[in-house]
Amino acid sequence: MTMYLQPGPCGRACLFLALSLAVAGCSTPSKMAAAVYQNEHFSSDQTFSRAFEADPAATCEASRLALLSQGYVITTATPQLVTGNKHFQPDGELHVQISFTITCAPGPRDGGSTAFVNAVQDRYALKKASTSASLGLPVGSFSIPLSSSDDAMVKVGSETIPAGSFYDRFFTLVQRYVRGGSCGGEDASRCAPGGAPS
Repeated sequence: MTMYLQPGPCGRACLFLALSLAVAGCSTPSKMAAAVYQNEHFSSDQTFSRAFEADPAATCEASRLALLSQGYVITTATPQLVTGNKHFQPDGELHVQISFTITCAPGPRDGGSTAFVNAVQDRYALKKASTSASLGLPVGSFSIPLSSSDDAMVKVGSETIPAGSFYDRFFTLVQRYVRGGSCGGEDASRCAPGGAPS
């Protein structure tokens, strides 16, 4: 005689839950990755670059001065590359750092250049780790609990700042320094009235 076992209500519920978790675990990372890549449209109207009527060295120097004027610390400065960063503290337990990378390349026109800019925002949060210890005294088995905490800033996120008004403001300031450099140089005909940085 053949016997068949029927799973009870609890067994069916547990089996359904296990299958649901397995499917979610397999599909969630793929969906997240697909969403990230689908947002990369490589559109020509929103880029991280701007053309300037100055050679690459002058454009990178103007970029360096623009960052310095806004409180950024310059970590690299060459005729083709400028990097810098600035720290922010929105509240007591959150720290934000913005890191700039500017690459200056020859432009399509003689004497011109193109600045390619990337800014990354890193976020750090304050994490507290508590530790405890006991102090034994020679009076019977009496002990005093001692506790301490070690605070550390832990990186919780990193994101490239999207193209938009943030970079537009930076490029506008760089343009002012490019014009200021031209006004101070030999080719004064390239200056617009009132174009020097104030």
